[in-house]
Amino acid sequence: MSSHDRSTELGGFLKARRAQLTAREVGLPETVTRRKVAGLRREEVAQLAAISVDYYTRLEQGRVQASAAVLITLAKALRLNEDQQAYLYELAGKTDARPRRRRTQQLRPAMRRLLDQLTENPAIVLGKRMDILAWNTPATALYTDFAEIPATRRNYVRLLFTHPAMRALHMDWEHAAHTAVAALRMEAAKDPDDPDLAVLVGELSVQDSDFRNWWATHQVNSASYGTKHYRHPVVGELTLDCDTWDSPDGSGQRLMILTAEPGTPSHDALRILASWTAQSEKRNA
Repeated sequence: MSSHDRSTELGGFLKARRAQLTAREVGLPETVTRRKVAGLRREEVAQLAAISVDYYTRLEQGRVQASAAVLITLAKALRLNEDQQAYLYELAGKTDARPRRRRTQQLRPAMRRLLDQLTENPAIVLGKRMDILAWNTPATALYTDFAEIPATRRNYVRLLFTHPAMRALHMDWEHAAHTAVAALRMEAAKDPDDPDLAVLVGELSVQDSDFRNWWATHQVNSASYGTKHYRHPVVGELTLDCDTWDSPDGSGQRLMILTAEPGTPSHDALRILASWTAQSEKRNA
């Protein structure tokens, strides 16, 4: 089959598959207006796959070749089973683009020791895609009990957009969330074909218009340091310095630590929070 024939077949397959799906099946809101075509619109598929409508239209028309990352998001957006995915990759000439098996990110022992020694300062270890790999007790007291969140959902950016307590904690949520999206964009450059990243971006793009719009701007930020403003339900307002330190072993793991200037109300609030948490743990022991 020639490359032209493959492109034509790919476009036909995409059209046929989106015609078989309903908005309800893919988690999109139903519209009151009558649909002109069966199934999903091109705009809806593009939204689900976190790509532009123009790019998706050209895919269906056979005028552009899909990258491996786009194929992964399209397969998820169109709810393709294994056979359909294999067919999609074959038509696109990307038979090696099948999603990779997710590897568990192993926490470095040194990171664990650092966390355990930080008894008053909230600290989190971030991995690939800003996944939350570990945390200390003060971080639980400040943010939320991460242990109650499934490991596959334990991602800093995802929680910032979808977890009510995390969202309400930030006094300037829009600034914090925008910065986090820019940091995730920078993370994406390290492994643009990461299927888990594609799933994360696709999910948040569908669920939140702010994420979708900010992601599309391609702004980047290392977010290695800055100031965070919180309003905590127990200790009130806190202004904390946030510094992120890269692991020297090349694992990509980073230690995020929150501190406050000694003698300030925020420093006192952190100490109160640590004491309150320690007392709660004793009562529950």
